[in-house]
Amino acid sequence: MELSHLAAMSLFRGIREEALPGVLGSLRAQERIFERGEGICRAGDPVRAAGLLLSGEAHIEHSDLWGNQSILAGIGPGELFAEVYACTPGAVLQVGVTAVRECRVLFLELGRILDSAAADSAGAQLAGNLLRILAGKNLALTRKIHCTAPRGIRSRVLTYLSFLAVEHGSTSFDIPFNRQQMADYLCVDRSALSAELSRMQKDGLLEYGRNHFALHAAGRQV
Repeated sequence: MELSHLAAMSLFRGIREEALPGVLGSLRAQERIFERGEGICRAGDPVRAAGLLLSGEAHIEHSDLWGNQSILAGIGPGELFAEVYACTPGAVLQVGVTAVRECRVLFLELGRILDSAAADSAGAQLAGNLLRILAGKNLALTRKIHCTAPRGIRSRVLTYLSFLAVEHGSTSFDIPFNRQQMADYLCVDRSALSAELSRMQKDGLLEYGRNHFALHAAGRQV
């Protein structure tokens, strides 16, 4: 693992590269590799360490007792997962994390930050970075709630795409999901989603191809 690569990630921003080995040691860092489709974390597992994705792609997923699955979020390089659980003693994971393609993950016992934050400047910087990351995750969860609150598929799609348009500062952008993943994220049936997207394109609301969307605000919504 390259320290310069870690230093550029949000969690370690502002921490000198030469201080990183000591920080990693205090957090009992361990690196692991997961193959595509492999479960990185499973619901019901006790959590001691959060995961920092070094490379690859993963999804945070929820499955109910009847096998219905929904994607809560996608994870890319430099992003954390299970950090809230890792900072809560005795917490049991409520969701699963699955590798979409081969992943390198650095596991970190982030709960130890709370014990060492006041000890040195690196610990204080780490705690501040973690707080900013948690705030960002809260915003992402809020967006997820807004996207799945409407009853109709069209309303859910429009809400989701509107959020992304604001995020990208453009009405033309790529979404991070394929069609099945988009359906899982919005908690709708894939075939019903595809049919609704086709109708929305005919109605002039948008154009799409694979994961690229172009929105037409002047389109007529029916």
